[in-house]
Amino acid sequence: MKIVTAAEMRAIDRATSERFGVPSLTLMENAGSAVAEYVLAHHLDAQKIMVFCGKGNNGGDGFVAARKLHEAKKSVQVILLADREDLHGDAAAMFVMLPEPPIVVHSSEDLKDKRVQLALAADLYLDAILGTGFKPPVTGLYADAIALLNASKAPVIAVDIPSGADADAMGPQKGIIARADAIVTFTAARPAHVFGALTTGPTYVADIGSPEEAIVSSLQLNVVTARDFAPMIGPRLAESNKGNYGHVLVVGGSVGKAGSVAMAGMAALRAGAGLATIATPKSVLPTVARFHPELMTEPLRETREGTLSASAGARLDALAKGKSVLAIGPGISRNAETSEFVRTLVAGAEIPVVLDADGLNAFEGVTDELSGKGRVLVITPHPGEMARLAGCSTADVQKDRLGVARKFARDHELIVVLKGNRTLVVQPDGETWVNTTGNPGMSTGGTGDILTGMVAAMIAQHPKDVTMAVCTAVHLHGLAGDVMREIVGEHSMVATDLLRGLPDAFDRAKRTAAAKFAGWDG
Repeated sequence: MKIVTAAEMRAIDRATSERFGVPSLTLMENAGSAVAEYVLAHHLDAQKIMVFCGKGNNGGDGFVAARKLHEAKKSVQVILLADREDLHGDAAAMFVMLPEPPIVVHSSEDLKDKRVQLALAADLYLDAILGTGFKPPVTGLYADAIALLNASKAPVIAVDIPSGADADAMGPQKGIIARADAIVTFTAARPAHVFGALTTGPTYVADIGSPEEAIVSSLQLNVVTARDFAPMIGPRLAESNKGNYGHVLVVGGSVGKAGSVAMAGMAALRAGAGLATIATPKSVLPTVARFHPELMTEPLRETREGTLSASAGARLDALAKGKSVLAIGPGISRNAETSEFVRTLVAGAEIPVVLDADGLNAFEGVTDELSGKGRVLVITPHPGEMARLAGCSTADVQKDRLGVARKFARDHELIVVLKGNRTLVVQPDGETWVNTTGNPGMSTGGTGDILTGMVAAMIAQHPKDVTMAVCTAVHLHGLAGDVMREIVGEHSMVATDLLRGLPDAFDRAKRTAAAKFAGWDG
């Protein structure tokens, strides 16, 4: 799903009406109806609903929602924070269709009116004061109304965006902003919907009638939703066999770090790969083999320290033949000889490569050797690893995650998966997908190894659409963490919990993809 600026959203609405013949009044009707549908689906018990409306089109959306909820037999009260004469265009047209007269509030003093105070005792509030065309800061009457919303205890549903927010901001918001327990927006996400932490609940994006051709963005940004990758997790053919779903070869492990490579291999299987083979130092192999009986193993020559030896290269070349994807790095260590082996292996690989952990650190200071030109190369760094590759500090990466990841992806012609809150998947041309699943409980050793195996597995199954295969793995990885947070909490989560959560993550993604509105939680 594309992410668009506020100005681009206005252009999309204009194009929808002028080029594609959908009246703007129809767009507003569909938007308000979508909000009402959300309320009836998720807050059916709410009987008394109050709708705060401003004088612009956001208020017009609120008028429609109020009318639809009234038709659904809800007790609805509209608070208009403007004079009726201030309404124009579509908002004015929707105002006259309200089934009940609103309470008109002209000033902050009017908010203390007895009728207003009685209306404030609602089961649910809709915030339709300011939309995504607004630029902060908010002052005066609107600010005071937002303060009332923020002081309430009942749920608040934002229409389009929480009032007071800057829709184009990709970082922290400034000034007073309405709290939101959920957001229902329209057509496409704006940057703040994805990066702004505007709600602790879900954000839903409703299709209100704009055709795909009208949705144009210059940002090269997308948000990953289950609907985007639904075909990749659809039903399998009845006559399929393990050969249809790829064979992942995972190279890694060292003495003391056998679990990493084993988790990556098992994650590949849990994510749907037909086969997974672990190539690991000979002395480590028994530990890996005991991890799960479904894993196949291959012993490789090792250094005196129990890491992979440079002399293992010939054997690996033979092992890679017939495999679908090569995943390198989990538990592989930073041994100098092993790092040289990694660089040689990556340079000569003829199948897609997923590179992680100390496999990435092998290229510190020699990133000129890291190139995906003419092939598929995916790297999955956390911010520290990204900093070592980019030659900057971790703080520098975190200050400009998008810029750093895009530059590296373009310079090295590869796909960057920059892990963290809002993991980024960046193509070589700079096109970026933002993932919204996951939680702080996943800040524990081994979760990155799980992701490595999942990314490799998805590429093995869907080699013709590598970027979306990677996005699928990243989204399901975070969703498995969200599943397990509900079971074990954030403090007690460990990496192998994600393997337990993956089956439910697949099911949840399928249900979400089939839902009426696309969207995400948090």
